[in-house]
Amino acid sequence: MRHTGLVESIKPLRLIVAINPTAAFGKGKHVGPQAVDALRALGHEVTALEEPNFALLLKRGRKAVAKKPDALLVVGGDGMVNLGTNLVAKTQVPLGIIPSGTGNDMARGLRIPFDDTDAAIASIVRGLGRPPRAIDAGCVSYVDEATGSAATRWFACVLSAGFDAIVNERANLMSWPKGPSRYTVALIIELFRLRAIKYKLTIDGRVIETTGALISVGNNVSLGGGMKVTPNALVDDGLADVLVVESLSRLAFLRVFPRVFSGTHLSDPRVTVYRAKNIRIESKEITAYADGERFAALPIDIEMVPGVLHILDQRA
Repeated sequence: MRHTGLVESIKPLRLIVAINPTAAFGKGKHVGPQAVDALRALGHEVTALEEPNFALLLKRGRKAVAKKPDALLVVGGDGMVNLGTNLVAKTQVPLGIIPSGTGNDMARGLRIPFDDTDAAIASIVRGLGRPPRAIDAGCVSYVDEATGSAATRWFACVLSAGFDAIVNERANLMSWPKGPSRYTVALIIELFRLRAIKYKLTIDGRVIETTGALISVGNNVSLGGGMKVTPNALVDDGLADVLVVESLSRLAFLRVFPRVFSGTHLSDPRVTVYRAKNIRIESKEITAYADGERFAALPIDIEMVPGVLHILDQRA
């Protein structure tokens, strides 16, 4: 393994590395061990966490973070970033990201190398030698479907509560194709089932009743492996970009959708973006997703919390 860009002079640190060995359908299973070996070679005390499911990894991660390590590093895709966000939000423990997932949208938005393992590991070492960045995260309040009790959960990238969430649900059930194209295939399948969805949105106290196709709440820019749903979103401005796309026919949707990849869809008159701190989304038909993870059935309440998440500055 080459260690191009690794910095040897960083003092030894206590690091927790949480690993998703099934990221990108197992294609990234070598990334976690490679990162652990590289960091130990630099003299750091590294504890690797690896569990068969999200719940167990979250439980072990909470215990590890309670011991106040110098950083928590997550290896995987946006789901692992979500796990890390829920472990360290409102703490002073910095979060580092070693992307090895399918979409890696949080890494894209934070300018972290997402398609080169050695470069990603080098960026972690670079970040460990710098003050962390304080960025925002969204706190989602909802009713837990299993227990019926109130619950909260954080997200860092984008929350989906429309056709995009329906596609995400479909994509997560698919084992083929691999990579970002899986999202596109899921979208094509669901496009044939496209229907109008009634919403009641409350955006910083303003009530909007609409029939929509696409609802996204972006702290970051993209989802689905680079689809720029909220291209002007900033991770450190204390606000979310709330994308609302009116209900469209299949033909109209096919005209608008390709523009999402480049972020030029915002000029369409049927697309509106609101910038807000507090958002409530109500509908009887949708389960919200965020950071690629299934969150909860609507209604949900979202509060954007400024500077609640400390991220290693891994930028070149």
